[in-house]
Amino acid sequence: MTERIQVTMREAKARLCELAERVWHGEEVLIFKDGKPYLNLLPHVAEPWVRKPGRLKGSIRVSANFEKTSGKIIDGFEGSR
Repeated sequence: MTERIQVTMREAKARLCELAERVWHGEEVLIFKDGKPYLNLLPHVAEPWVRKPGRLKGSIRVSANFEKTSGKIIDGFEGSR
């Protein structure tokens, strides 16, 4: 079981580097403010973003006359050609 360390906000400011190392090695740090639990110090865990092709299928609709968009509207989006 990991050790839980409880410190005040003032102590946390003074010992941040030390506390960060301890958290990185598996210990829990709970920071108190005004005598009450305020923050848990946690290590960063990278979560890779996974692309899911087709996740918007059925959510996007293209008008049936999309190909027949007038040149005036296209120029409004793209500027003069």
